[in-house]
Amino acid sequence: MAQISSGFKQDLSPSVGVDGPRGIVGKEEALQMEAEALAKHQRKKRHSLPALSSSATAARLLAGKLQGLSSVSGSEPDLIVFPEMESERKGGGGGGGEKLTSEELENLLLQDSTGSSRPARPFALLGCSLSASYPGSQAFAPSPVHARPWTPPSAPGPAFPSAPFPKPPCSSFQNGLATSGQPFRPSSERAFFLSLPTSPAFVTFAPMQGPVPLVFPHPTPIPAPAVSPEMAKLFDQIASTSEYLKTGRSPGADPEWMAPPLAPPLATTPDSRIEWLDMDPLSMRKADSGEAPPPEPEEAGPAGDPWDAVLLDEGAGGGGGGGASSPPTQARLQRPAPSQPRRTPRGAGLTRSHSLNIHPTSCQHSQSVQCDEGGGKAGILRDLLQDVDAQNQEIVAFCGDIAGLRSRFPHDDLVTNPGYVLSPVVSPRGTNTGSAGGVKVSIEISDSQEPVTFTCDVSSPVELVIMQALCWVHDDLSQVDISGYILKVCGQEEVLQNQHSLGSHEHVQNCRKWEMEIQLQLLSRSAIRKDLARTAEDDSSPIDLEKYLDQVERPFKETVTRQGLASLLGGYHKQVTACLQNEDTQYRTVDRAIHAVKSLCSLLDEVETPAIAEAVKRVRHEASVLRTTPPQVCSQSSGASTGGNPSPVEDALAQLTSALYELVKLYLRSFCPVTTQHAECEPGEGSDNREASGTTEHLRFTLFAVHGITNAWVSSYEKYYLMCSLTHNGRNLFKPIQSKKVGAYKSFYYHIKWDELVQFPIAVALLPLEAILSFSLYGILNQNASGSPDSNKPRKPPELLGRVSMPLFNFRGVLAHGSQLLSLWSFPSPTLGGTVGRRRTQGARTILQVDFPSSAVDVLYVGPQPVSLPDPQSLEPLDPDLKKRVERLCRRASALGLTRSDRLLLWDKRLHCRAYVHSLPKVLASAPRWDWGSMGEIHALLHHWPALLPVSALELLESKFADSQVRGVAVGWIQSCSEDELTDYLPQLVQALKFECHLKNALVMFLLSRAQGSINIAHYLYWLLRDAVQDPCFGPRYENVLGALLCLCGAGLRAELDKQTRLVQLLGMLAEKVRQAGSSTRQAVLQEGLGRIQSFFQNNTCGLPLSPGLVVRDLNVKACSFFSSNAVPLKIALVNADPLGEEINVMFKVGEDLRQDMLALQLMRIMDRVWLQEGLDLRIVNFRCISTGKDRGMVELVPASDTLRKIQVEYGVTGSFKDKPLAEWLRKYNPTEDEYEKASENFIYSCAGCCVATYVLGIGDRHNDNIMLRSTGHVFHIDFGKFLGHSQMFGSFKRDRAPFVLTSDMAYVINGGERPSSRFQLFVDLCSQAYNLIRKHSGLFLNLLSLMTSSGLPELTGARDLKYVHDALQPESTDAEATVFFTRLIESSLGSVATKFNFFIHNLAQMRFSGLPSNDEPLLSFSPRTYTLKQDGRIRDASIFTFQKRYSPEKHYTYVLRVHREGQSEAQFVSRTFDEFQELHSKLTILFALWKLPGFPNKMVLGRTHIKDVAARRKVELNNYVHNLLRSSTEVTQCDLVYTFFHPIGRDDKAEVFEGMSKPPEAPPISSRSGRVEGEVKLSVSYRNSTLFIMVMHIKGLVSDDGTDPNPYVKTYLLPDPQKTSKRKTKISRKTLNPTFNEMLVYSGYSKETLSQRELQLSVLSAESLRENCCLGGLTLSLKDFDLSRETVGWYKLIAVPSF
Repeated sequence: MAQISSGFKQDLSPSVGVDGPRGIVGKEEALQMEAEALAKHQRKKRHSLPALSSSATAARLLAGKLQGLSSVSGSEPDLIVFPEMESERKGGGGGGGEKLTSEELENLLLQDSTGSSRPARPFALLGCSLSASYPGSQAFAPSPVHARPWTPPSAPGPAFPSAPFPKPPCSSFQNGLATSGQPFRPSSERAFFLSLPTSPAFVTFAPMQGPVPLVFPHPTPIPAPAVSPEMAKLFDQIASTSEYLKTGRSPGADPEWMAPPLAPPLATTPDSRIEWLDMDPLSMRKADSGEAPPPEPEEAGPAGDPWDAVLLDEGAGGGGGGGASSPPTQARLQRPAPSQPRRTPRGAGLTRSHSLNIHPTSCQHSQSVQCDEGGGKAGILRDLLQDVDAQNQEIVAFCGDIAGLRSRFPHDDLVTNPGYVLSPVVSPRGTNTGSAGGVKVSIEISDSQEPVTFTCDVSSPVELVIMQALCWVHDDLSQVDISGYILKVCGQEEVLQNQHSLGSHEHVQNCRKWEMEIQLQLLSRSAIRKDLARTAEDDSSPIDLEKYLDQVERPFKETVTRQGLASLLGGYHKQVTACLQNEDTQYRTVDRAIHAVKSLCSLLDEVETPAIAEAVKRVRHEASVLRTTPPQVCSQSSGASTGGNPSPVEDALAQLTSALYELVKLYLRSFCPVTTQHAECEPGEGSDNREASGTTEHLRFTLFAVHGITNAWVSSYEKYYLMCSLTHNGRNLFKPIQSKKVGAYKSFYYHIKWDELVQFPIAVALLPLEAILSFSLYGILNQNASGSPDSNKPRKPPELLGRVSMPLFNFRGVLAHGSQLLSLWSFPSPTLGGTVGRRRTQGARTILQVDFPSSAVDVLYVGPQPVSLPDPQSLEPLDPDLKKRVERLCRRASALGLTRSDRLLLWDKRLHCRAYVHSLPKVLASAPRWDWGSMGEIHALLHHWPALLPVSALELLESKFADSQVRGVAVGWIQSCSEDELTDYLPQLVQALKFECHLKNALVMFLLSRAQGSINIAHYLYWLLRDAVQDPCFGPRYENVLGALLCLCGAGLRAELDKQTRLVQLLGMLAEKVRQAGSSTRQAVLQEGLGRIQSFFQNNTCGLPLSPGLVVRDLNVKACSFFSSNAVPLKIALVNADPLGEEINVMFKVGEDLRQDMLALQLMRIMDRVWLQEGLDLRIVNFRCISTGKDRGMVELVPASDTLRKIQVEYGVTGSFKDKPLAEWLRKYNPTEDEYEKASENFIYSCAGCCVATYVLGIGDRHNDNIMLRSTGHVFHIDFGKFLGHSQMFGSFKRDRAPFVLTSDMAYVINGGERPSSRFQLFVDLCSQAYNLIRKHSGLFLNLLSLMTSSGLPELTGARDLKYVHDALQPESTDAEATVFFTRLIESSLGSVATKFNFFIHNLAQMRFSGLPSNDEPLLSFSPRTYTLKQDGRIRDASIFTFQKRYSPEKHYTYVLRVHREGQSEAQFVSRTFDEFQELHSKLTILFALWKLPGFPNKMVLGRTHIKDVAARRKVELNNYVHNLLRSSTEVTQCDLVYTFFHPIGRDDKAEVFEGMSKPPEAPPISSRSGRVEGEVKLSVSYRNSTLFIMVMHIKGLVSDDGTDPNPYVKTYLLPDPQKTSKRKTKISRKTLNPTFNEMLVYSGYSKETLSQRELQLSVLSAESLRENCCLGGLTLSLKDFDLSRETVGWYKLIAVPSF
């Protein structure tokens, strides 16, 4: 024992060696006295130990060791804790507690106790600790060394059926005991020492091995060691002495002292016979063969227990009696009354697990941590819970891939890690720059006091601009390195790209658009800030996906931690230990252990596996049997028998412990993040495998149960069932299977239990790699839940409660096996309200447990070999008609709308389709099968197909293409995208991650790799991923991708993103407070919150989520405010961090989902990019918008702009019906003629772009508060809450009636006045050109929208919404047909009264209009003022007298009303059109929303509208309407609106009201009397499919004889035509000298040869009502002069031609 002390002294602090006061026993002296006392007793009495089986002994030793672990805070305890050590543990010093004198110690050691208590029961739970933990301890872990079963040498059979963590084989135990039957004798050449960190001979713990089945071979019995009861009593006294030396009191005096500490391996000497008596060989790590001392050859007797080695010599002559012995200290302390008799287990011997009470040693600072982690029970538990089996291997492998990706982008690569933001670029296609001209550039140079200003061409390279700037400060540029300089944008933290032209940069284009000076700053590369660059430390930091997600708002944040589980498991083992040690009350203490299991299941989302349920049932049964068994029988059955079998309760608890640990590991690897130490290590090789294609089994699995259901489910639903579907490419591979219908069961908690085997009749060999198994949970409502049921009331259909999907093959291609826990994501319930899966607590899940068959061999998917394809040149040519059909299908913009026959044809002729490169998505979408046998040909076709453009490859990332090879090839093609183009597509690519089967895929690695090389992409990807983590189904996947991005981006960029996140959180809290505050307190709440935000900016700059180049440093509090709309968004004015920049104004909004606004603005920005690349600059206003979380976001405010409503209401509430407000507002800000002309031009171009964009995207809710006008004339739209044809409804009234917004006040600005001009023709041409350019890219926009169908946007959910855009784009039409189509839309929009009326309604709503205005503002658009009952007299009766046909300006019908008033003898006659009646009804509906008004006739008419039959039918309907209206309530009939409608106006006084007007018969047109003909006509001539197309586009410059505007139309003939069968004519354009027609005149059935002999005669005539039509000019064109193989467009001068 002396060497034990000396060996331990190596690691003690110097304070340990300080001598204590005289007469006090020191450490070495106490050890010596202990050894002498022990030797004295050994010589007096030698008795053998009772016969114990090795398995029972091993179980006891295991329990002793793990129970000791429960109270250890370090891993290096001493045999006896001396005062010096205790004082050191408490902080140093020589004193601290009472010390014993030599005499007291000797008397205590030699005291002969005669206690009659029996020892505690041994443990037989291998592989897990059942020891009691002191409160707060970090409890249980199975032994860290178990990898194979340990073979007990003497047990006749297995100690228990299974164990969770068996042990690996080795030649000796770590404490030096051999596993064979040889007795242990320590080597004389080498001693074991305490395994402190600094000792080279220490025995350390090796890494945890994975569990394997526990198999016990038949052991051979060995002689049992012998020890007398007196010896056991002595060991108990030694333990008591150690505790007395430590605390100064007997251990029995403290009832709280329950758990014995761990006894670590001690060093021993040849003279000492005492080993570590309570070291359990089963729970210790096996020592290496080089470290374990071999047993002495002369010791031939077996030693199955470490105590045998200690007392081998003394036990030679001992007997095997089983008399009573002194109980161990721990057993004695756990009994409330030591003298209470206990049942004596037959054959029970001395239990040494608690015989020594060893306190851990005080470790030094650095050593204590290592002691806690390596030696304590909590450390072992943490090691177990961090084992490979408790990790998600897919995430572990993903972390390794991320580390490999990071190594490809070292921090010292300046190309991929510049540390600053590059300005976006929009490069035109081809040589057409579309932006030629000179621009004025102002450059700030540090060496110059004044900025350098000069003019340069926009096509100049940035490097040339740098050279020009350097010429001002350097005389000799040959000495200057041009590449070392860059141009920074003033006001933004972004840099122009030197290799691009100046005009291609987005910032320069915006400056030109706003006619602003281009301000730049010249800097050297070394002088610019590089705060966002990655560093060497970033390259070496560990990959931890959870480390940087603290500030990310997640709907579900994992609350279960491995540390918390270890603590709860410790509590469980404490209860089990107490249960086994207190046999008298075992039937009661079993319930506590089961309650601990229940608590663990509650933490694990109330999951109860079948193994746990069975084990709990068995434990309760055995405890019940034990309670009802007589004491004599119980004594025989509960204790360890002579053969070494454990008691039934022990065996049942072992089974329960095993099941519990399997559940914990299953839960951890299913839901919990991986630990840091596993993050970058590649998992080991798996087990043997066989190819899935060689198996014959069908897919089968067991639906066990749904765990964690809410009480609301239990009370609301009587039955539940699951629909199981097997899908690939979004289509079912087989008909879905429905489970049986079951109710809710309660064991620990309520759960829905099926335990039903489901088998799909499809072979595993045929399954594709990306096959998805989906489960949908339905609940059948309880009809009795709300009272007595009504038998006549139909039952409500089942409600969808939740859904979840899982891939059948994991990320390594292995078929699913074993138990799987799947988290259901829930749906809103109409019955329960809100979300049916509403969590019990924040962080709780509803979990579906599915059990797949397990086998020793993994089923591995191995794809087929690609087949060989024939050479395209060897293919037989197609039939001409068939070829034409195939070509038509291949040129379709999208696979949307393909019929079954179309798909069959495409797949059948797939090899011919390679000539049409962009048809690949349609061909693959037409593949009839995607099973294993078809993959070879599909992959061969894919790899032999010519490369697609990135915009076409986007379609291959949709959900209908799940194959990983297809998606991988598509990503390879997308990689050619530029950084700025990729930024435009990022939202769709982020959504496409949902369609990937596994976490690691080509797309996510591509996005992360591009984010590594671009701060722009990393910035936008961060905010898109932050928003995507809110997805209830795919949120965990996005969390992992976001965590990987944050690990890759570096500390600098990460810190910047954290600041942005904090700023957004502050703004969000303030916006919510302002929104919730009352109107009178909002300003005070705003000012208070702004003060807190200002404190955030103290000595701190922060970027904005809108753009990485926008950096601010403070708030302009005085300029901050809030808007008065329903959401009460904040207007935030921010001070630019660049002193050369202007103030940045943003709007922050909460309570509204801005993702739809983001999508609409993104698509409009891409449209603008397409137009610019094609050379068409429509001067679109692009502003930024970003969603920063659920129902919140930030929007950039465009300066110097106002809404149309604000402009129009300056002219009164009816300003929307007037024509001049917009023009006069522009003149106010552009007073000179040149400025106004420029603003008008901007208006024309931007308005054309807005019309096309809003029509294609179906933007709705277009009132005058959602359209803005900038002082420079630029029109733009905001607030895109309705799109894709979804209109805003006002009750049953559809507010958006026109295709797009184009009102008369807009036309007034376009035309430059009231009369149509050639500028309107320019507007129409711009619209048509822009529309046709977008149509050329129809596939791009359909692909982008299709990828967003799974984003959760309520108005973009599927094919129906995509069909709107498909139909709006008219992809099958020619450009000429599309031009005609869009021209008709322009006419329809301009002639719509509904738009102005919608504006007027919105004006009323915003002004909180109630009743009528007090002034004379007209309420009806056709009445100049308001009239009342008092003014006109009460209306007695009114009816429709007749209807008349009018021609002013177009043909229409009016209805003559006969009105009788009180006090008037004669009736009044007023004339009103159908639209005017409709206006009356619409305004009455608004004013009297709660009144019941008569129904109004339907305006929709099949066929022609302005015909006599329709007018006659409407006369009857309107008469009924007037009759019912005048018999409504008094409030309605006497309102001013009704009296204004019936009041006569100027046109009602004309005589023509009473007599119908008939159009005179058509007379031959006459020539102009003056003979002067002027003007030009624009024609488009084309020929296809034996048809000649003549499109009459515009006419300009017409003249009129009498100075009035004519009503021109065009008439054509193909001459010669004696029968006049070729006559074609256009519609009449009213009152204009510059008509726009855009009408197609078609001549079918003419061959080119026939047409070459014909002439086209065109005449322009004016339609007159009261005289003959007048010819305004004409022309004759010989068709043989036209190249009919292509379209010819041109202007042709009109001349005087004879009438035909």
